[in-house]
Amino acid sequence: MSNEQQALSSGRFGTHSTASQGQRVLEYGQMDVFAESTLEGNMLAVFADARGLTDGEMQALARETNLSETTFILPGDPEGERERGVRVRIFTTREELPFAGHPTLGTASWIWLNHQEFRGAAEIRLDLKVGTIPVRFTVPEPGTDGVFAEMRQRDPEFLEVHDKKQVAAALGLAAEDLSEELPVQTVSTGMPFCVVPLRSLTVAARLALPQDLSEKYLKEHGAKFFYCITPAHPDSGADWHARMQFYGSEYPATGSAAGCAIAYLVRQGRAASGQRIVIEQGIEMKRPSRIHAHAILADGAVRDVYVGGRTIEVAKGRYFLPRCTRFQQDERA
Repeated sequence: MSNEQQALSSGRFGTHSTASQGQRVLEYGQMDVFAESTLEGNMLAVFADARGLTDGEMQALARETNLSETTFILPGDPEGERERGVRVRIFTTREELPFAGHPTLGTASWIWLNHQEFRGAAEIRLDLKVGTIPVRFTVPEPGTDGVFAEMRQRDPEFLEVHDKKQVAAALGLAAEDLSEELPVQTVSTGMPFCVVPLRSLTVAARLALPQDLSEKYLKEHGAKFFYCITPAHPDSGADWHARMQFYGSEYPATGSAAGCAIAYLVRQGRAASGQRIVIEQGIEMKRPSRIHAHAILADGAVRDVYVGGRTIEVAKGRYFLPRCTRFQQDERA
C-alpha cells in the first residue's frame, strides 16, 4: 500500500486526513439539484468531512468552488445524528447562510447516496443553523437519474407587505410590471424572501436587477433576496415561472424561496391546500430546474410546507490544503 493510500482512510462520510506531503485531503462531491437531467438544475459542492476547518477556510473554499452555495458536513456521534440530524453548514461565495433549500436537498441526497449508515434511508435529518430539517426520499425508478427527495421546511412567517412602486424601482421595473391583483410580501420559512408576483412572462424575461438599488432596499426592509414569480407558459409543464437574481448574477433554483412562494400562493388562494405545483426556474440562464412544492392551509394558517426535486451526482474529487492556511492564522490572531 502506498503512503497516499495509507494516509487516505475512508470514514462514514468520506476522507478527511493528512497526506504524506503534509497536506490535508478533503473529499467533495458535486450535485445538480432540482435537475431532471445531468448538467441542469442548481450546482452544489458538498464537502464530506469539514472537521478541523475554520470559518475562514470554509468561506475560502466556497469562493474556490465558485458555485452559488457550498456545504460542509460536520460528522458527529451516530446517536446525536439520529436524534438531531447530521450537522451541516452552508456558505455562498460571500457569507454563511442559516438555511437554504437547494443545499439542504443536495447535501441530504449526497448522504443518501454515499453515507455508510444513512445510504438509502427513507428519511435523513440535517442539523442546520435554523434547526433540524427532515428530508424524505423516494426510491428511484429503474433507468431514472439521481434521487427524488422532499424537505419539510419550517412553518411560514408572513411579514411585511411592500409598496409596489418602491419594489418596482428596486427591481428596475415600472409599477405596472407587477401583478395588479397580488401583493408583494416578505415570507420566511427560515430565510426571508420578498415574493414579487410579476405581470407576465414578458416582464420576467427582461428582469435585470440594479444591484445597488435592490440590495439597499432589501437591507432596509429585512428581506434577503427578491423572488420574482409569474404563471408559467401552458406548454411548459410547470405551474409558475420564477427568477432570482443576486450578487450581480442569477440563481438556477431556489428551494428556500420556493417554500416561501408555495406558502404565499396557498395563502393567496392561487394554489389549493395540498396541491402539488411545479415551479420552473433557471430557464433564462440555460440551467432549467424543476421545483415541486405543496403546503396545507388549515384553520387559517399555512403549514406543512414541502419542497422537493431530483438531485443527480455529477462529480467527485479532492481538495488539498496545507496544514496551516492564512485563514487559520488570521482567526488565531
